Amino acid sequence: MANETAVGSALPANVRALLIQEMLAVLDASKKIFEALVRGQDEVVAKNAQAIHDSFIMAQQMTDADMQALLAAAPKAFLERDEAFHELSAHLADAARKSDKALQRKLYHEMIDACVACHAAHATDRFPELRQR
Repeated sequence: MANETAVGSALPANVRALLIQEMLAVLDASKKIFEALVRGQDEVVAKNAQAIHDSFIMAQQMTDADMQALLAAAPKAFLERDEAFHELSAHLADAARKSDKALQRKLYHEMIDACVACHAAHATDRFPELRQR
């Protein structure tokens, strides 16, 4: 794996800080989704899944130069994973609005798997325990 493991480390400090801020927001929303799933609270799942899909922390606060730095540091696979993850969250929000509990659980599981796969491929400097051996 040609050093795809350190996207964050390759970013300027301010862009890395925005990425971390966005990841913490995703983590918080994911925890709320989990709690709502086990309680059958479709509206809470929908609200938080939509918030993940709509997360614009980086986009709102990044300059053109910051965006260029991100695109230069992030491999195509990282950007594709990010896009797919946000698409999954939109599907989860839709499943919650339809009260499809089985699909909600399936999509949430896929989202968590996507998080782990992305961290294992692109953030082992931050999460060394995910290094593939």
